[in-house]
Amino acid sequence: MNIDNLLRKNIKSLKPYSSARNEFSGEAMVFLDANENPFNQPYNRYPDPLQRELKEKIALLKDVMPGQIFLGNGSDEPIDLLIRAFCEPGEDNVVSIDPTYGMYQVAAGINNAEVKKVSLTETFELDVQKLMASTDEKTKLVFLCSPNNPTGNCLSKESVLEVVKNFGGIVVLDEAYIDFAPGKSLLPLMNDYPNLVILQTFSKAWGMAGIRLGMAFAAFEIVSVLNKIKYPYNLNILTQQKAMELIENRDKVEKWVKLLIAEREKMKTLLSDFPFVVKIFSSDANFILVKMHDARGIYEYLKENGVIVRDRSKVHLCEDSLRITIGTSDENEQLLKALKNLI
Repeated sequence: MNIDNLLRKNIKSLKPYSSARNEFSGEAMVFLDANENPFNQPYNRYPDPLQRELKEKIALLKDVMPGQIFLGNGSDEPIDLLIRAFCEPGEDNVVSIDPTYGMYQVAAGINNAEVKKVSLTETFELDVQKLMASTDEKTKLVFLCSPNNPTGNCLSKESVLEVVKNFGGIVVLDEAYIDFAPGKSLLPLMNDYPNLVILQTFSKAWGMAGIRLGMAFAAFEIVSVLNKIKYPYNLNILTQQKAMELIENRDKVEKWVKLLIAEREKMKTLLSDFPFVVKIFSSDANFILVKMHDARGIYEYLKENGVIVRDRSKVHLCEDSLRITIGTSDENEQLLKALKNLI
């Protein structure tokens, strides 16, 4: 795959901003190059624009090369940058499954790129032929989410790879919830497919939604493009430090994941006993999609009782359904207690 054939012309010729920290990295006795205040260390210094130390730790964790990692302000940043880099505004388009994470459409809209939605099957599976038929010579990106949000299921590996092999542009596979689906990540196969970009995040299993740290894993050429067009200091020092601290204590994260998976399975069993529950869909994530009689009414009732879930009853294929995040055992019990009062 020739990245240059996919890039926007202005991005291809763009000369990136070079910051003081781009021109020099490493240790020195005196820093007088970036117009920084010499007081209040270490926060007076601009952060490493390429987050080298953090990428080294992530590379070991994920078994990739540091140069195959792009770190962004949440996964939303690489989503936006990919569209900005490859889609000519008003001309190119992206293809996305439906239903799925809403930011793909929002980011495309901001960048004036058309979004072609391709419905999943009634069982939330990927229809490869239908998706491929929706692409044309102006389709630069395909967005897939696995485990998918809000359905919770992983797309089959075979279906995803069929798209990757047959599509001539970039396939973005969003694996935000993959830590709750052990063994199902396609990251080990990334080197075999230069047009595959895999998104992961510190927001879900790592319990760090507040620090806004997303990861994009891709071929060196794609990562180089994202580094070229990102804002110079897109990740602050505190975010980088906090992520490195937790990586050093990842046994804690593994414990959280095991507890949440166990709670997810327990909640599926307990919720199925309620007479207003029609169906509980299979989930590989830290949430479950539950089809209910009068889903909107139950949502409003729970809200009045201080329990907030997500109403997905107007989302394609998710009619009359609530998306329920798995919380602590006590939080889940409060939800169940509130629902029992409806019987």
